[in-house]
Amino acid sequence: MKAIQLQRPGGLDKLRLVDLPLPDAPKPGEIQVRIHASSLNYHDLGVVCGHLKVDDDRIPMADGAGVVTAVGADVTEFAVGDAVVSCFFPHWHAGRAVPSTFKTVPGDGVDGFARERVNMPALAFTHAPKGYSHEQAATLTTAGLTAWRALVVDGRIQAGDTVLVLGTGGVSVFALQMAKAMGARVIATTSSDAKQARLLALGADQVINYRHQPEWGDAVLAATGGRGVDIVVEVGGPGTLPQSIRACAPGGHIALIGVLTGISGNIPTVEMMRKQQTLRGLIVGSREQQQDMVRALENFSWRPVIDSSYPLEQIAEAFAHQQAAKHFGKICLHY
Repeated sequence: MKAIQLQRPGGLDKLRLVDLPLPDAPKPGEIQVRIHASSLNYHDLGVVCGHLKVDDDRIPMADGAGVVTAVGADVTEFAVGDAVVSCFFPHWHAGRAVPSTFKTVPGDGVDGFARERVNMPALAFTHAPKGYSHEQAATLTTAGLTAWRALVVDGRIQAGDTVLVLGTGGVSVFALQMAKAMGARVIATTSSDAKQARLLALGADQVINYRHQPEWGDAVLAATGGRGVDIVVEVGGPGTLPQSIRACAPGGHIALIGVLTGISGNIPTVEMMRKQQTLRGLIVGSREQQQDMVRALENFSWRPVIDSSYPLEQIAEAFAHQQAAKHFGKICLHY
C-alpha cells in the first residue's frame, strides 16, 4: 500500500512516498479501514515541518476518513462497507479526564492516516455523517470537532447569541457555519477583501478587516451596541487575545484554540476579571462529542468548505499551499 513517511529532522522535503505491506486481518475489537481522504491542520504542519518532534519515519496526518474493509471479533458497531471518520484522541472516549499530550494522536505520537489502510480499535472511529464525501468527512476529526466543542460543549451556544470568529481557516469557517445553523449572529475578521466577500456569502452578518482596523475589538463592540459577543472562537493566541477580551461581552466565553501568533504573551487580566469572562483552552474533543456532532451535522443542509484537494503523492505541495495562508476553509488529500 502507498504511504507517506516523514524523515527526521522534518521539512517538506523530508516527506517520502513509500510502499508498505498491507496490514493483517484486524484483531478482536479492531476494524480495518481503507483510508480515502485526510485534511490538513496546523498541528500536522507543525509535525511535518519539524517543529513538533516525532519519531523517524512517522506516518503523518491526524485526520482520516474511509470505508471499513474488515472487522475483528467482538465488533458490533461497524460492518464492512460503513463510511467512518477517525477520532483525534483514539483513547478519549468520553468524560472529563482530558488528554494533555499528543502521545496517542495519529500522525504525532503514533502513525497517522497518510496511508491507504489501517487497523485500529473500533473505538478510534465514528460513523461519518450520511451523505458526506470522504474528503468532507475527513475535515471533521480535528477542525470540525474543535469548532463544535468551542460552540456547543464549552460555549453552550443558544439561538440569538453573537459569535466572533477570527480568520478563514478550517476551524473558523466551521464555527461560522455551525453558529449560523444554530440561530446565532456571526461577526468575522479577515485581512482580505476577497475573503470578506466569501465570509459574507457563507452567512456572516458582519466582517471586520483587521488590517484596516487594528483595534478590531472596539469595532466589534461598536457592531454590538457596546455589549460585545457571547462567544469568541480564538485561534490566534497571544497576538489576538487582548482584542478578543475587548470584543467579548460581560459573562462571555472565549474558546482558546490556536496559538498562531505565538505561545506566550501579555493578557489584560483586569479587563477579563471585570467582565467576568470565561477563558477556556481546548484541544479537539472526545469520541462521544464527535458522535453528537455527527448526529447534528446530518440535520444541517450545509457542507464543510474545501479549499482544494491534492493526491497523496502531492502532500508536500498541499502543505506548501497551507503555509502560504491563502486558503479558505480546509485543504484535503485524497487517495
